[in-house]
Amino acid sequence: MTATRKSPNSLQHHFLVASPWLADPRFHGGVIYICEHSDDGALGLMINQPLDIHLGEILEQLDMHGSELDLPVYSGGPVQPERGFVLHSPATTWQNTVQVAEDVLLTTSRDILAGIGRGDGPEEFLVALGYSGWGEGQLEEELGSNSWLTCPASTDILFRTPAQDRYQAVLKLIGIDLNQLTEFGGHA
Repeated sequence: MTATRKSPNSLQHHFLVASPWLADPRFHGGVIYICEHSDDGALGLMINQPLDIHLGEILEQLDMHGSELDLPVYSGGPVQPERGFVLHSPATTWQNTVQVAEDVLLTTSRDILAGIGRGDGPEEFLVALGYSGWGEGQLEEELGSNSWLTCPASTDILFRTPAQDRYQAVLKLIGIDLNQLTEFGGHA
């Protein structure tokens, strides 16, 4: 993530929920937490699609403590799926950490994984491989075509709601009933 000019309409620390009309099947039923959104583009992590690998397996592959940790690792998105991201609550200072919101940080360095493996990592965290990214104006265009629904993020949903319940929880937060959505959205 780079320091760029943040738009007054930034969706940083918001959820994106894939609408039923989003053409890309990789995001069907997806909930994305937006970590950065500026005039240059956006970066987010999908938070409700666990992979078939657990955190303990990754720590073992990296020769770190914590191989017994049976915690999910999520597909953050289709971009750079070999790259790891950790969303977490404030705690110890880690290398390569940026503050997304008052109570949410994003770290991309190995030291946080070592801390988690030793049991002295952040209290709440979510590990993802890969990210979802949009170039300049791309997310705004997709929002204009009703591909995504948005709302301010909730750390309760991000860290304490089971992955399989996050999509419905965000829809409830927005006040949306999927059965009442139509293909034709209006713009005021």
